[in-house]
Amino acid sequence: MILRQVRDSKDDAEAVRLTTDAAFAASAAAKGDPPVEGDENQAILLRSVVRHLARTDPGGCWLAMDDSGQPTGAALSTRREGTWGLSLLVVTPEAQGKGLGKALLARTLAYGRGCLRGLVCGSRHPHAARAYRAAGLTLHPAMRLRGTVDHAGLEPPTGAVVEGGPGLRDLMDSVDRRLRGGAHGPDHTELLRHYRCLVSDDLAGSGYAYLRDGRVELLAATSRRIAARLLTAALLSLAPGAAARIGRLTADQEWAVDVGLAAGLELTTAGYVCVRGMRPPAPYIPSGLFL
Repeated sequence: MILRQVRDSKDDAEAVRLTTDAAFAASAAAKGDPPVEGDENQAILLRSVVRHLARTDPGGCWLAMDDSGQPTGAALSTRREGTWGLSLLVVTPEAQGKGLGKALLARTLAYGRGCLRGLVCGSRHPHAARAYRAAGLTLHPAMRLRGTVDHAGLEPPTGAVVEGGPGLRDLMDSVDRRLRGGAHGPDHTELLRHYRCLVSDDLAGSGYAYLRDGRVELLAATSRRIAARLLTAALLSLAPGAAARIGRLTADQEWAVDVGLAAGLELTTAGYVCVRGMRPPAPYIPSGLFL
């Protein structure tokens, strides 16, 4: 077994994607969930994010290969101004139970040594919860909203919401620092390549949201009023009958639960938001990949 850093290359990006698909399919089967269907748009996104993180955080991105050169595990982690995040930790089914996940996690934890804060979006797989708790993270149970949006249940936002872009990155970084102790920095450039961005900024506060294909990927705001405004605008931007999904909501995000329930979405439990040296940021919906 070989552990090496992920390179900024097509081959390594594809190796991480294949490993991720295999691990997620096995996890879905173990939990009794429907089979994971391949999505080329998601594959393109993951390849791009892998290469992005291989450039910005080469010391935090690791790939495991077996003796024949086949990928068996991968881990991606970031450091952003004193905040460490684990974006991905996957092991193929045939390599599980052999300590590989623990070894990969150890490499990412070493990369985050010296960071005062840590953030992980953990699945509900029992092995993940056990590993993150053993690493000293506090696990906060999370919820998920999904379903078809009922526009009639939502009041139009009372404040301005505009399209975001590179020119607003300083504002978004400022919101990040206030909520999670570290700006996303270069991640905003990558996010803007793949997601629609909404921004609100007035005397009541500032905030932004990223969304794609009905999924709210990341939302951060300096007040619950701004956060609810952004989430409402994001849901109302969807076509009638479109599906929506909002995940990784801790109990601190009741404002999001209220908006989602008003929109007719179904609320269920799903995984954990794991933190170290901090409370779950709020009002905040973390990104699984960008945290």
